[in-house]
Amino acid sequence: MSAIYRRILLKISGEALAGPKGTGLDNEVLQVLGNTIKKLSEMDVQVAIVVGGGNFWRGRSSEGMDRVTADHMGMLATSINALALSDALEQAGAVTRVLSAIEMRQIAETYIRKRAIRHLEKGRVVIFACGTGNPFFSTDTAAALRASEIEADIIFKATMVDGVYNKDPNKFSDAVKYNKISHDEVLQMSLGVMDATAAALCRDNKIAVAVFSMSDPDNILRMAEGQDLGTIVN
Repeated sequence: MSAIYRRILLKISGEALAGPKGTGLDNEVLQVLGNTIKKLSEMDVQVAIVVGGGNFWRGRSSEGMDRVTADHMGMLATSINALALSDALEQAGAVTRVLSAIEMRQIAETYIRKRAIRHLEKGRVVIFACGTGNPFFSTDTAAALRASEIEADIIFKATMVDGVYNKDPNKFSDAVKYNKISHDEVLQMSLGVMDATAAALCRDNKIAVAVFSMSDPDNILRMAEGQDLGTIVN
């Protein structure tokens, strides 16, 4: 297998790590993901990952709580997932580094752009934790920001659906899937690929986004090879 991309930022939701139970961590899912991402790195691809935290905490559901406090708790949830994913990758034989936007020296390196790029150039899988380190910003925005900073070729957004549709395919049987669409169209039609801040950041920095289903983790490898599945936003 050969990849058409040199450097990929993979965005994985926290829910994807929870498996069928929907919350917490599923060891089988982690093992499969670890083996898949290890294969991706063996395709001479530099791999960076931004992981969400929704399997432990969703700040927007914390009614009555201070928003900044809730968002900080969400950042800590992403650090749990980053460490779990790092462990799964190490068990698969990969070399990883967890870089945190919030300083926690005993468990992760503090994020520095040049350090992250150096790790990637050495073939290490870099996992970014704690989002952007700021409240009011989603992990989608963190993915767009980190992809811009490390000059990634593309963002792989692994989701629960197999691409971008004009409306929710789980609710509407007549939903139409797009094979290709522009960032401007995503913003104008409010398609919900990612939040508006993240979409605008990708548009302004000319970063493509591949949206595809995580139901089969090997789709990550297929997308890296340039196979025609999912939706490309550029």
